[in-house]
Amino acid sequence: MPVHIQNVLTPDELMECRALLDAGQWVDGRDTAGAQAIHVKKNQQLNTKCEESTAARQIIAGALSRNLLLRSVALPRMIFPPMFNRYEGGMTYGAHVDNSVQVIPDVPGQMMRADLSATLFLTDPDDYEGGDLTLETNAGTEVIRLPAGDMIVYPTTMIHAVTPVTRGCRIASFFWIQSLVPDPSCRTLLFDLDRAIIDLSSRTEAGDPAVLSLTGTYHNLLRKWCLI
Repeated sequence: MPVHIQNVLTPDELMECRALLDAGQWVDGRDTAGAQAIHVKKNQQLNTKCEESTAARQIIAGALSRNLLLRSVALPRMIFPPMFNRYEGGMTYGAHVDNSVQVIPDVPGQMMRADLSATLFLTDPDDYEGGDLTLETNAGTEVIRLPAGDMIVYPTTMIHAVTPVTRGCRIASFFWIQSLVPDPSCRTLLFDLDRAIIDLSSRTEAGDPAVLSLTGTYHNLLRKWCLI
């Protein structure tokens, strides 16, 4: 299920990213769309070859590497180099599913399995209207509209869309994650167990036997289920 991760970027990192993106070169998002998505994709993407894209990508990659909640929920083996999109003037992205396999840019022949998708919001929601990320979950449609600097991580299998932006401009970073644990049910169990261990640790003394036992169980399960 979707997981909301708050404050992925610091205010300074967010400001630096926005300055870079404002100065960067934007191209038609359909240039990178697949056969299915090209019919519903109407947005702009930052040219991955421009210097601003490289600099902004490095900022986000550093923020992701230090985020413990992302590590817990995703158990990343590989993260696709972050990309950037922009919606304004009625731009939208209709219902679609992300590709199951992504080709790593600038690395000939290298591909990755996409287990999780992520959207990192770079524009405050008050600065635009529309532009909601909608996710089709088992419980129905979930509408995602997060503060700048926050991120949503969700299974790549989910059908999702971005509603038309009717005022202002919505800018975000997006990327995919290949997990060490490919089975989503196993990954969810590990995430739940990790959260329970952290909660129990906060309410017990250091070295509590129950915490040590559960921690051992967590790592034994991870050792059993991870693929390297």
